[in-house]
Order: sequence, then C-alpha cells, then structure tokens
Amino acid sequence: MNRKKRIENEILRTIRNWLIFLAVLGVAWVLCSSLSRVGTTDTFVPMVFILAVLIISLMTDGYFYGIIASLISVIGVNYAFTFPYMKLNFSIYGYPITFLTMLTVSIVISTLTTRSHEQEKLRHEAAQAKLRADLLRAISHDLRTPLTSIIGVIDTVMNEDEHLSHAEKAELLGDAKQDAEWLVRMVENLLSITRISGTEQASIEKSPELIEEIFGECIANFKKRHPGIKLKVTIPDEPLMVNVDAMLIEQVIMNLLDNAAKHAEGMTELCLNVKCSGRQTLVSVADNGAGLDPAIIPVLFRGHIDPKNGQSYDSNRFRGIGLAACQAIVAAHGGTISAANLPEGGAVFSFTIPMEEEKKNEHP
Repeated sequence: MNRKKRIENEILRTIRNWLIFLAVLGVAWVLCSSLSRVGTTDTFVPMVFILAVLIISLMTDGYFYGIIASLISVIGVNYAFTFPYMKLNFSIYGYPITFLTMLTVSIVISTLTTRSHEQEKLRHEAAQAKLRADLLRAISHDLRTPLTSIIGVIDTVMNEDEHLSHAEKAELLGDAKQDAEWLVRMVENLLSITRISGTEQASIEKSPELIEEIFGECIANFKKRHPGIKLKVTIPDEPLMVNVDAMLIEQVIMNLLDNAAKHAEGMTELCLNVKCSGRQTLVSVADNGAGLDPAIIPVLFRGHIDPKNGQSYDSNRFRGIGLAACQAIVAAHGGTISAANLPEGGAVFSFTIPMEEEKKNEHP
C-alpha cells in the first residue's frame, strides 16, 4: 500500500510540475504576442521569458523543468519574437548572453528551491526523531510500573495460592487485568503514532461514516470500562456523515474519554458532544472536574517528558502517549485538536474532522 501511494504521489507531483511549466510558458507567450502587436519594440520579450524561467524554477521540483524552460525560452524568443520572424537565427548579437542568463537564473533558483525543500525535510525528520525519542524515553520509564504489578500478581497467586481467599485472588487478578488492558491500549496508541508519523498518509483509509455509529461503539466500550461514570451524549437530530478512518477516530474518542475518567479530579459528569462547524464536524469531551494545570496544556499532545524527572506527565497512566496518538490521528485526517479549561470549571478536549463532501447531481 505504501509503495502504491508513493508511486501515485510521484505521478501527481510530475503532473503538477508539467502543468506549472506549460501554464507559465503559455502565459509568457500570450503576453509577449499581445504586446508585440500593439508596441513598436520587443526589447521586453527576453525579460518576460527570464521572469517565466524564474517562476518555473521556483515552483517546480529539481533542475529539469527550469533548464528545459531556459532552452525553450531562448529558442522561442529567437524564432517568434526576433527579426527575421518565424526563423531561427543563432548569429544574432547578444544571443549567447541571453541564453546564459536564462540558464543561470534557472540553475540558481532551482538550487535554492531544492536546498529549501531539503532543509524542510530535515526539519520534519528532526521533529519526528525528537517525538520518537521522547516516546521511547517515556516508555522506558512508564512500562515498568504495570509490568512489575502484573508480574507481582502472578507471583503472588502462584506462590500464595493456598493462603489467599477467592475474593483476594479475584481482586489481585482484576488489578492485573486492568494493567494488561492499559498496556494493550498504550500499544495501540504507539502503533497508531508509528503508522501515521511519516511524511505520507498511505495507511489512512478514509470512507464515509455516520458519526452516530462511531459514537455508538465508543459509548458501549466506555460503559464496559467505566460503568460507574455518568456519560451525557449530545448529537444533532440530522445524520452527520464524516470522511474518516472509523477505527482511528474511535481510538481518539476512547482515549479522550478514558483520559477524563482517570484524570479529571472531582468529576461527577462527563459529556460527549458533536456539532457542525462549517464543513467540519466538531467533537468535544468535557468534564466538570478540577480542570487542567495551565502549565501543561501547551505540551499535552506531544507525549512530553518532564525535564525534572525524565518521565511523561501523569506517567502513572501514560496520558501523554494517548494524547500524542490523538494529535497524530486527527492531524492525519486534516483536523485540529485542542484542550482548554472551562469557565464554569472542568476541562474540555475538542477536535475537528472533515464532513463527507456532498455529491453533486449530474444532469445529462
């Protein structure tokens, strides 16, 4: 799938480059032809085509299109806009200078553009490397607690089985089960980040989905995990279609609901809301708890590491990784995610996803 997507992207880039090439040279040709009919001099023609070469070199990839534009421009100016018209005459005074000027412009601009693209790619790779390093540091610290707990429970049940009552064993195994489930969710989050953290989004398989169906799955799973928490859901009366990878969006919603259930101190009610916002669908998870520490809001979605202790914020339940996965998934869908404290108290996490484009009726 990734190889197929790379080929498709390469074809699209090539088509884009050729369209820019043809459009810019076409505009330059039409402009010079029009001005030549109303003017008494054609000294402006080389300057127009030099500008065209500059634009092509700046907007296309690599050196090829700029150099070809230089060659075509020089030959075109010589053939169509220099006396004798509609004939090639390479002995014209200044012709080599014009050619070298255009060629130099294309090479210089193409070089600068290529270097700019390379620098942007390096910056992106550096950011991805930093994210991976932060995640790995967080994992090395935060996996120990649940794994140690699970191993401790297994060891206790195996070695103290005769001295433990049924209720005690059930309680120990229940704690181990919760830690194991948390580990599974954390691995799912990490896999999602890895899956979509590259420069391409080949693994995002979008399709039209009813937001009500996505909510239904999330609500059912949440009630199984947290039966004691009151969840209020608000959905518009009219059906909402979104263009998403349903499993990934379910993961975002579940991460936000689980995050609130485990970290919203003093919460008595949790709200899951959705509404239309232009051509976007806005989903929010709000609680009436104690709210967020303003100092960590800017880094909540980065899987951030606290420099004081080398651990992720709220490392006891790995909140940073879950929210980092949310940010990566939402961004891959072309949306945004944010967190804030509510004026009346509590916190709200919101994200946008694109609605399904309405299909236009075709008329014969």
